[in-house]
This record gives sequence, structure tokens and C-alpha cells, in this order.
Amino acid sequence: MTPPADSERVRTGLVEPGPTLDSDRIARYSRQLMLPGFGESAQRRLAAARVLVIGAGGLGSALVPVLAGSGVGTIGIADDDVVELSNLHRQLSHGTADVGRAKVDSLAETVTAIDPAIAVVPHRERVSAENLPRLLADYDLLVDGSDNFATRYLANDAAELAGKPLVWGSILRFHGQVGIAWKGRGPTFRDLFPAPPPADEALSCELGGVLPSLCTAIGSLMATEVIKVVAGIGEPLLGRVLFYDALTARTREIAYAVDETRAELTGLDDYERLCGTAADPGLSISAAELLRRRRAGERMLLLDVREAEEAAGRRIHGSELLPVGRIDAGENVETTLPVVVYCEQDPRSRRAATALRGQGLDAVYVVGGIRSFVAVGGDVESGRDDGADADTAAPHGEGVPA
Repeated sequence: MTPPADSERVRTGLVEPGPTLDSDRIARYSRQLMLPGFGESAQRRLAAARVLVIGAGGLGSALVPVLAGSGVGTIGIADDDVVELSNLHRQLSHGTADVGRAKVDSLAETVTAIDPAIAVVPHRERVSAENLPRLLADYDLLVDGSDNFATRYLANDAAELAGKPLVWGSILRFHGQVGIAWKGRGPTFRDLFPAPPPADEALSCELGGVLPSLCTAIGSLMATEVIKVVAGIGEPLLGRVLFYDALTARTREIAYAVDETRAELTGLDDYERLCGTAADPGLSISAAELLRRRRAGERMLLLDVREAEEAAGRRIHGSELLPVGRIDAGENVETTLPVVVYCEQDPRSRRAATALRGQGLDAVYVVGGIRSFVAVGGDVESGRDDGADADTAAPHGEGVPA
């Protein structure tokens, strides 16, 4: 049979229908089989589809169960993170008992509980330019539920080079966005956002917060776009991006087109460099190196540049609190010791270390922040409760033995 033309594939469905449904599957999907324009053929396409999801956090844990419930036959989940207590208010596929577990394992268990017949493939690894093309080769469609611009551009480019559709979404505070990138069928993420914002202006949920219900709202919209593309129903968000404001309950849509002046994509990039988040060897040290220095008893001034509320949860023993906003405001640090700066991951500490170097200090930041320090076996403690006002407790400059 002659393969359908590109425009026809958007309308008729991404994949060919799988085998005829048995009576149990017909009963399971009866409420969607009766939908006008859906029918058994669309359901069989879903069963034959292989979908790779990047991220098992706020968006991934919302959209993956919807894909499983709708009958997507194979779902891959790529994520290298573990469940933390601070995830549970919004990542509803994980529970208290999952704290410390790999997110991909917890989410895979959720899928199996919904439908044991769904093939779920956990990929416990952080996607990169080295591994994403290999992973994507086994799937028909890519879904990006990541929380950083480096991964968003990587996902877009990998999907474009593979000629496969990408459904993407993003959330922050009270707002979310959803779109589809599909080279040859419409514009891509790079046509909408030609360049990433400066690294120190790109808030994450960790820094900016997120309304928990926003995850389920945007995750459901993303899952709906996957179903539409795979099954060949409705009008996918090609050439349109949907914006949702949870505070006003309003949506708006912006149409955009292919940028004909954009250079042809020929390969994957160094996305940390592109987004300004690559570690600077002269400005940074690894978490493992910090742990080595501490065990060797090296003296240093260890600064936690998060807010007091964050430091109250956990902090590296012996560190002193100086929120990055105060450094940005010009507060000086008086010390002759080497300064090591950390935050939860590293965007704020990178900025703080740069500013402290401007004061003439020997300052570096910890790549990956306290999360990486914990991952390599570093000890942390709960934030001190010694009666001091953490917001005004500035480093006194003498440092502590590591």
C-alpha cells in the first residue's frame, strides 16, 4: 500500500492500526469508541503507537496515566530523578511511599496499575545529545515534559532530525503553554522561540513555584494532542501555541509559521552551552570535588544562596546563608578563604559566584547544587533552628572547617 502523503497522515493518524480489538479491550475503551469520528480504527492506532515521554515530574506524571488509560500501547519514560517530598503536591502519580525511588519506576508502576497490558519502558537516564537519538529511534512520537530550555531545544532538534512529531508543554507559577512541533507538517519550537532566554532570567518551578492543578491541566492538554496526532482526529496544535492562565481561567492562542530564514538543522548542538547553563571549569566545581575537599579538611567559606525557607528544609553542614538577592544588591562578603557557593541545582549559585568574583573573591559554585551533593553521598542536615534570624544572618567571613 502506498504510504499516505504528509498532510494526509496528520488527518488519518500517525501509525497504522494494530490488530483487531478483543472483547475485553472493546469493553475497556467503550466510552471513547462511541465518540463521533473515533471508532475502532483510531483505537487500534493508539494500541500500535509507541510514545516516548521526557520527564516523570509534574507534566509527565499527569500525562502518562492519561496516555495509558486511553490505550497507547507502548510508553517510554526518560528521567534520571528521584521522588522528593517537595514533588508530591503536584506530581500526583507519586506518593509518600515513593520518596527516594526513581521517578520512572514509580510512574511505570502507576501505568501498570491502570492497565497491565500497556508496555511501559523506563529509561532511567537524563536525555542528552548522545542518547536521545538512540532512544527516539524506537518510538513514533516524542513528548517533552521537561523543566528546562536545554532539554526543550534538544527535544525539538532530535524530533526534527528524526522526522517525528513532538508534543511539548511548559508550566510556571500560574501559566502554561502547549504546542506541537513537526518539521514538514508545520513549524517547530525553534520557529516560535529562535533563541533561549538568558540563563539567569529563566525561572524553573523550583525557583518560581507552580500551582499544582496547572500540571494536570497542561498535562491533559498535552495527552490530548498526542491522542489526536496518533489517532488522526480533530485539529492538532500545529502552527498554534495555546497559553493558559489559571488565575483568570482564560486561554489565548498565538499562530506562528515556519521561519524561512532559519538555517537548516544538520545536527544536535551543545544545549547547555546554547542555553548558557554549561559548567564553567574556572567558575565551578563538581559535587564530588566538594565532598573530597570537605573530607580532606580543607577550609572554605561555604555559602547557601537560597532563601531561608529552602535552607530550612536541608542544607550542607557548616554552610552559611546569604540569599542571592542580597549579593545581587551589592552586599559584600569579607573573607580571605576560598568561597564555595551552592543552591538547589545551580542557576542562582552560578550568578552568585560570578558576582562574588567581581568583589575579588576566589569563588566557585557547585554544579548541580545540593541535589548533586546528596547524590554523591554528601551529608546534609535540616536547617538550623538556633533562634537566629536566617534572613539577616550574613557570613561573618571566618568560614568553618569543611
